[in-house]
Amino acid sequence: MKNKRIVVVGSTNTDMVVKARHLPVPGETILGGTFLMNPGGKGANQAVAAARLGGSVTFVAKVGDDVFGRQALEGFKGEGIDTHYIYTDPAQPSGVALITVDEKAENCIVVAPGANAVLNKADIDGAAAEIANAALLLVQLEVPIETVEYAVQKAVEGGVKVILNPAPACALPEGLFKNLYMLTPNETEAALLSGIEVSDLESAKKAARVLHGKGVEIVIVTMGSDGALIYQNGVFETVAAQKVKAVDTTAAGDTFNGALAVALSEGLPVAEAVKFASKAAAISVTRMGAQSSTPYREEII
Repeated sequence: MKNKRIVVVGSTNTDMVVKARHLPVPGETILGGTFLMNPGGKGANQAVAAARLGGSVTFVAKVGDDVFGRQALEGFKGEGIDTHYIYTDPAQPSGVALITVDEKAENCIVVAPGANAVLNKADIDGAAAEIANAALLLVQLEVPIETVEYAVQKAVEGGVKVILNPAPACALPEGLFKNLYMLTPNETEAALLSGIEVSDLESAKKAARVLHGKGVEIVIVTMGSDGALIYQNGVFETVAAQKVKAVDTTAAGDTFNGALAVALSEGLPVAEAVKFASKAAAISVTRMGAQSSTPYREEII
């Protein structure tokens, strides 16, 4: 790769988390326990994970001119992330996410995207040179799909490999797949994108074949405690998950993707990169919060 720079285009939120015995059903009010307020957002989580794990990271995002946005910017600078392409929109609030986590470490999340929803093509144009000179572009789906497509196009024009983590799950334009070096869906996302219900390894393989057939070079289906499935060059490979006691699965996938980008930027083979990412994700689920749960490089080693 031309260098090790990772450009992340995506969302940044402030997560407001309440721990509770169970997740509320519609119309139910429950008394929760611990309240935590943490920096989050899929793009930000992945950028922070990559930076903590040794990556050279530029983050392209948008915040509001408010306390949440200012705190986020200071946090990114503290992590050593290049913040030159984090834009401030005075007409929008910064994004927030309301998260409930139950005793089994399952969660439910509602996001108010705020400024994330107006990250646009002009913002990508502002960062186009940075994207074109990167080793990898890492994107997710918490900013407008048109912006994601445009960023991917800029990367492809510059010969830059693109990793798309298709979360939160939604339908994608068919033309996008052929521009992807790597797609990293979980089981739910793989099912939505492939049209095949994914419930076990065999159905995950079928879904991966379909997604590869759409033009994606490498498909990695993450399956939580069941590990990860890799499909490339017509060959399947599985990577076992680390055995840990989970307390909060928030941002485990984001940690995985940030770690994966770092390992690939350093030239590791795909299977080794997935093993590195799996270790990072396993550590993250043993802790509360999104970015607060992300491990540092020395913890993986």
